[in-house]
Amino acid sequence: MNGLVTIQDIYHASNIIAGKVHRTSMHSCETIGKLYKIDLYFKMELFQKTGSFKPRGVLNKLNALSTEEKNRGVVSLSAGNHAQALSWGASRENIRSTIFMPALSDKSKIKATESYGGRVMLTDGNLLEECLAFAEQENLTVLHPFDDLEVIAGQGTVGLEIVEDLDDFDTVVVSVGGGGLISGVATAIKNLKPNVRIIGVEPLGSNVITRSLEADKPITMDDRNTIADGLNAPFAGVHTLKHIQTYVDEMVNVSEEEIIIAIGLIMERVKVVPEPAASAALAAIQSGRLKTKPGEKVVVVLCGGNISLENLKRFI
Repeated sequence: MNGLVTIQDIYHASNIIAGKVHRTSMHSCETIGKLYKIDLYFKMELFQKTGSFKPRGVLNKLNALSTEEKNRGVVSLSAGNHAQALSWGASRENIRSTIFMPALSDKSKIKATESYGGRVMLTDGNLLEECLAFAEQENLTVLHPFDDLEVIAGQGTVGLEIVEDLDDFDTVVVSVGGGGLISGVATAIKNLKPNVRIIGVEPLGSNVITRSLEADKPITMDDRNTIADGLNAPFAGVHTLKHIQTYVDEMVNVSEEEIIIAIGLIMERVKVVPEPAASAALAAIQSGRLKTKPGEKVVVVLCGGNISLENLKRFI
């Protein structure tokens, strides 16, 4: 697979992961929609295996590995959701996995990753550098959390399902960390419904994709600060940036306070508990930073629900 992911790649991924992950539901929400004069739907990826969309890309990538690579094992890096997904997916396929996580990662995400069978390596150092060094030392295959074409194709199955489950819609709003999810979703939807608007949302304090688009190249961002750990990517990927440049119409940045307000709104009106990374997508609408037209049909992807009770108490 070279260049951009194709719609055929995404259909192939859909066949690979079918029956292994949930086909998550689409929920309309009239109460929130009326507040902003839009026709609002939520794609409920927080109900996915391991609590986020991540297993889609993981399973598609693991399927693409050779028998030798599977036998040697895999290694990756993550703040939590990819760690859990890789640990779960690799164990399901009888592949050994090691995941480097920040030492200050949410304890519940560390425990969950370990419970799925993966080996967790906590570090205060550079995650990518330590991951790559360990891969070379142990002869392991690196499975990138977002900047990988098979991973992007797997995440694109979210977009396929949106198109299949909703006949007509105008805008899709997706939270953005490293950009794997929006790359896949945008590829799927723009190939099938080219007039649909694709909006990416980042926290103001961790907006490496927005800055990379401004620089017209992938950059690294060291001065990051956000409660949305799932969106706290330290660098932009070569593949994800290319997909975003090709298919995404607009990037919106939201504040920490706006993310917290959106968490409460989703809990009150949708009756589910999103993690901050998921609520950021609604925050773009709630804050008015994303401009919508009266009656516009908008799909918000609720990308994950992995939030500990301890952290939830801090935000609500």
